[in-house]
Amino acid sequence: MKRIEAIIKPFKLEDVKDALAEIGIDGMTVSEVKGYGRQKGHSELYRGAEYVVDFLPKIKMEMIIAGDMVEQVTATIVEAARTGKIGDGKIFVSDIEKIIRIRTGETDEEAI
Repeated sequence: MKRIEAIIKPFKLEDVKDALAEIGIDGMTVSEVKGYGRQKGHSELYRGAEYVVDFLPKIKMEMIIAGDMVEQVTATIVEAARTGKIGDGKIFVSDIEKIIRIRTGETDEEAI
């Protein structure tokens, strides 16, 4: 079992969600987050004063999948989230040791 965390641009959320649904991924957790990487933020003008916006709004998607789906899921996210511009995001893949569904007590693959 693997955990996929994807940091993407907010306006790409629906595209990525729909693309994942097409390949059978129907469960995920989505959070609104802020951060920066190579973008380093940007400057804006507000009432005549310039200020720097260091942390940019992003979406963090998290899902747990079977290990044999990693390549398909990551490729789908990349294809749906890519704009070709800086700040498109990142995908992190990590191992999951154990899952327990609280309501039923099911574990691991049965609990996904």
